[in-house]
Amino acid sequence: MFDAKKLLDQFLGSQVPGAGGSVRDRAGQVTQLAKDNPLATIAIAGVLLGTGTGRQLTGSALKLGSLAAIAGLGYQAYKNYKAGQNPETTQTEPELPPPPADSGFEPAAVSADFALVLVRAMIAASRADGHIDDAERARIIDKLTVSGLASDATAFLEQELAGPIDLDGIVGAAKTEEQKVELYTASRLAIEPETRAERGYLDLLAGRLGLADALVDHIEATVSSAKVAVQA
Repeated sequence: MFDAKKLLDQFLGSQVPGAGGSVRDRAGQVTQLAKDNPLATIAIAGVLLGTGTGRQLTGSALKLGSLAAIAGLGYQAYKNYKAGQNPETTQTEPELPPPPADSGFEPAAVSADFALVLVRAMIAASRADGHIDDAERARIIDKLTVSGLASDATAFLEQELAGPIDLDGIVGAAKTEEQKVELYTASRLAIEPETRAERGYLDLLAGRLGLADALVDHIEATVSSAKVAVQA
């Protein structure tokens, strides 16, 4: 079985600047970028899946890797929410601190199974606007084939893209409030909700997870402040 946490690191993000060209050229550029700057390249599968959000993580969140970024941003939003802060005035700290060991957000406590759920949640979010039709799915599979991902990871992604979104399974896997925050944070990191379908999906997800509106506002503000526009 493939390493779900490593796949999660590869999935987070939307675009890597300069990764244009043909399928093979694009995959080659991403692979070289990963070799040149492995810590900063946590957007590989995002490029391959083409979520097209036009934004990427910045600062310390970019350097942490996906799981740590999800945990750190989720914890910061949760902490600010519990402190009664105004989400409109809070900013992501320049150096994102690791969650305390007893916070329920520590990355080491995330099981491989839940890491896989986070990947599934991000794929589901990227499909929310319905732009992945049969033709786009075929292009994605071609990209995955030359991406360097392990064959079982590629097979998993292909299955997730081909089958219906299992929102019940995704939501049901989050047992604690901290996991629910991480699941929504991961989904929000995967997309920039620029369409009604994307915004509607996130609203539905928040409702199904039972997250308080104020907590969702904090997650939205925290993730937004950790992203910057990608220059064309």
